[in-house]
Amino acid sequence: MSKGPISKFIQEHYLHFNAAALVDAAKGYETHLLEGGKMMITLAGAMSTAELGKSLAEMIRQDKVQIISCTGANLEEDIMNLVAHSHYKRVPNYRDLSPQDEWDLLENHYNRVTDTCIPEEEAFRRLQKHLYNVWNDADSKGERYFPHEFMYKMLLSKELEQYYEIDPKNSWMLAAAEKNLPIIVPGWEDSTMGNIFASYCIKGQFKPTTMKSGIEYMMWLSDWYVKNSEGKGVGFFQIGGGIAGDFPICVVPMLYQDMEMENIPFWSYFCQISDSTTSYGSYSGAVPNEKITWGKLDINTPKFIVESDATIVAPLIFAYLLGW
Repeated sequence: MSKGPISKFIQEHYLHFNAAALVDAAKGYETHLLEGGKMMITLAGAMSTAELGKSLAEMIRQDKVQIISCTGANLEEDIMNLVAHSHYKRVPNYRDLSPQDEWDLLENHYNRVTDTCIPEEEAFRRLQKHLYNVWNDADSKGERYFPHEFMYKMLLSKELEQYYEIDPKNSWMLAAAEKNLPIIVPGWEDSTMGNIFASYCIKGQFKPTTMKSGIEYMMWLSDWYVKNSEGKGVGFFQIGGGIAGDFPICVVPMLYQDMEMENIPFWSYFCQISDSTTSYGSYSGAVPNEKITWGKLDINTPKFIVESDATIVAPLIFAYLLGW
């Protein structure tokens, strides 16, 4: 693929330290795909609110990612940005906010994520209304789906089109829904929509079993991995740390150790973008080699770690892969 100005710039100027690691990781990712490999991308933090969809959606459309693992927050916040973008409030001086300033944001129904405030009414409640319908439809029919499948149903119904406030090509969830891209959402309960669904269950309106669980996600992932890990295998591109990465990477040792599938391939590429300190016992701060001891990576797996801000690094790597 011919490279555009962004790719040429990073190849010319990103020559040392974390900058060089960024280029090495991007080239390793590209090689993995060219050799027939597949890739999982994991999203932690608030990457959707950081508008990663501007590059990730195109990565999905161009088949440069075959499966995504993300937190419940990233699942919903991309759609919130799609339907409520003009109502978001940016606070550039967020480091200077007093407790009273924060309280005022709460009183005005703004939930702050660093310098960006998500509007409760136009984002959270707007999604809640439409998700209630798909949840209720499944619950009344005795049907069960994964959290991301409910989101897909809502998006593909086109009921949200009336609210679109950004170019829909910049929504990675919409791109994923249109391709029916596999998504794993470990710990979905730890999200706003997860809390809302729990509240309906507490009120007796829905059955908890209407929502498929994390255990079922792992069961589904184990089947997917077995079917997709032949040949070059599946790579692992981890943005941030936490459960979005830790949950899916464990499918390999689970299959090997607990299912006694001794020939199951290791992950065949690994990259993590993280600014977590290496390492005070944290998973996010662990160097890739530590994963060898857990049966996740092979000795020869290409391993990269870029110790920097994912909101800066991930779009640049994606730009390189897209030839921008």
